[in-house]
Amino acid sequence: MFNTYTENEYDDVRALLSYPQQLNEKLGFMTDTSSIDLPEDPIEKVIFQERAKKAIRKIAQNKGHILLVGKPGTGKSMLANMFSEVVDQSMGDYLRPRKSIIAYPGKDKNHIRIAYANPEKLDSQITKIRSEIDACKNAIDAFTLKDQISSVRKVRHIFVITALLSIALGILYPVAFIVTGILGIGAIFMFIQENNHKVQEKIQNEAQSGRQLAVKHLADQLPEILYDPRKDKELIARVTEPNSINMRGGFRHDPYQSGNLHTPAHQRAFLGAHAKSAIIFIDELKTLINTGYMPNLLEIMQNQKYILEGGKSSGSGAADRSEDPLIASNIIIACCNHDTLSYLQEEGDGAFLSRIEDKGDIIQMEHAVPENQENLIKLAQYIKQEVNHIGDEFQKNWGEIFENEGHEGIRKRSEKIYGKPLPLTFRLVEKNFSKQAVAEIVKELRCRTGDRKLSCVLRPINGIIQAAVMEAIFDDSDLVQPEHVRCALNEHLSLEGELSKDLLVHKKDLKRYITSLTDAIGFVVGLSVVTSRASGQMYGQPLPIRCQVNAGGADSVLAPGKTGEIAKAAAQNVRASIKKIFRKIGAPYIGYEMHIEYIQAHGGVEGDSASIAMDIGLISDYIQEPVNQRFGITGSLTGDIILAVGGVTEKVRSIMDLDLDMQGACIPWQNRHDIEPLLINMDCELILFDGIPGVRIFRGEEKADPFDIYFLRTRYHAYKILMGIDEKDVEDRMVERSRKDLALIQGART
Repeated sequence: MFNTYTENEYDDVRALLSYPQQLNEKLGFMTDTSSIDLPEDPIEKVIFQERAKKAIRKIAQNKGHILLVGKPGTGKSMLANMFSEVVDQSMGDYLRPRKSIIAYPGKDKNHIRIAYANPEKLDSQITKIRSEIDACKNAIDAFTLKDQISSVRKVRHIFVITALLSIALGILYPVAFIVTGILGIGAIFMFIQENNHKVQEKIQNEAQSGRQLAVKHLADQLPEILYDPRKDKELIARVTEPNSINMRGGFRHDPYQSGNLHTPAHQRAFLGAHAKSAIIFIDELKTLINTGYMPNLLEIMQNQKYILEGGKSSGSGAADRSEDPLIASNIIIACCNHDTLSYLQEEGDGAFLSRIEDKGDIIQMEHAVPENQENLIKLAQYIKQEVNHIGDEFQKNWGEIFENEGHEGIRKRSEKIYGKPLPLTFRLVEKNFSKQAVAEIVKELRCRTGDRKLSCVLRPINGIIQAAVMEAIFDDSDLVQPEHVRCALNEHLSLEGELSKDLLVHKKDLKRYITSLTDAIGFVVGLSVVTSRASGQMYGQPLPIRCQVNAGGADSVLAPGKTGEIAKAAAQNVRASIKKIFRKIGAPYIGYEMHIEYIQAHGGVEGDSASIAMDIGLISDYIQEPVNQRFGITGSLTGDIILAVGGVTEKVRSIMDLDLDMQGACIPWQNRHDIEPLLINMDCELILFDGIPGVRIFRGEEKADPFDIYFLRTRYHAYKILMGIDEKDVEDRMVERSRKDLALIQGART
């Protein structure tokens, strides 16, 4: 019968207990991460993405486009950067533009001409033209009558002085006044002559300014170098917000548009990534969609050239454009998540995806990989890379202080940061991970996925590695140990993790309060998870559920609150499965109103993983049998069979905290391998409860604080563990209750 377990299934459970030893044997290639050799090939620094790396190497050979699709933190950006590095080392000299891009005045003030030229020849030509213009400018000497004005002024001064002397002489000899008059007339004439020279000088200088302005216009005709390959040697352009300005280029606004001060259009032109970069890396393709640049990109990818335009903005530059096209034979590397990919598949019948596949490939990033020795070696390599990176950061930030003040200076300055005394042995030096600490990272990656695989979302792990290294430094440990990793995990939580942690404290108090005030009939502790949108990490939570069955009335099931469609369907399925039991045992079914309440689940409930918990709560209330409140349960009920659900590892881990006062959990048989990570660095043993197999994990030292996990196949196994009754007892009591309800209703009608 399906209610009993075979010896082979017991052997499967025993095999779970050997998992920690098997993991230790798989990690036998190392004692700690200091013995790990790092690859020289930059692409091999990205782990767990073998299919993507293989595809990227082929695309690099053919100069094709790449679209990397996957969850955040799987290594898309890192792989794209490594791709450009490999391409740079292999054929970068041939991919980089070799010619300068220059702009000339066009047919009118709003048009320019574009040309490509050898940078050395262009320099010599522009230098020659500029020297000729400078010579022309210098040839226009300023017109001056300074010498003539000075001579006239001297004569005038002589006439004035002589006239004054003749006045004194005229007192004695009146005839001298005649000389005075003649000298005065001469002085006046010299004054008029001086002013005439000044006016003539001014007129001539104003005439000269026209020729200088002509020289300025001649200088404005000089070509403008928009791109010089000798100065701009970047092979890849990283674009975070693709739009016409930074992708195509354009024309700057000219604030001096009046008179003769305006700047020519070709001197206001600038180029974007299409014209200057061999490789364009769009880190998040969703930004390209949001900015509306997709049609432009599709056109340029098709034609591999484009006209430089001023765009739609008002003011100077809006009407400017080039008469010649710019070459744009770029390799496009783009990254996106699956929601963006769904949009791209519908937008324009997948036009962008078609352009990518025409000269490249769309690469799906792995989100989980098998836990084999090859991947464990890569994980150890990744940890070693991060440890080395931490060491580089220490040297970058504290290297100068160490040279001047040594470890003692670093310790004293660190005490100011942390606000407390630090050990005299404090050394800000990176620490390698022990084998057991690496196993803790394996445990964490296993907890974040299922199917006995390791999560490929590694970005959140970086913070955990850094926090664990700091814990080892403060602990003055030679290596990072498991307790340092566990401490880092406890402190390094995402936003959802922090909220889940706070909610867990609330649920702990709530559970204790409910348990103290109820007889546990109809109450059951379900298990749920909250998923981080950023990292995909799941955080488990206990989910108290209250169920009630009322005879008569509407034959329905009610689950109020923010209940999702799948959760509502699960409640209906539970009702149908209970009705099936009535038919099976031949009990009269008079119609029952079933109520299901997710206690203080303010964020809503979705999924069918609480269906077995709902079933137990309803049956408990129906037959008036208390439920063990120290056990949590999860599973999808289909008929009498309990099927696998997601997030089991995190669900179980969430109630293993001693403060929560839980003794165990019941999970589907198919999810038995999900408890393997919980056995790492823990004592455990096989247990049986009336033939139902399980694993006991000791949370304390010397086999203290046991936590029992049972693997259930049917609903009757759940009844046995949580209510202590077997299948026959349940069915007999259901028959008894239904007959009483029928008699009660019939009596009420008569």
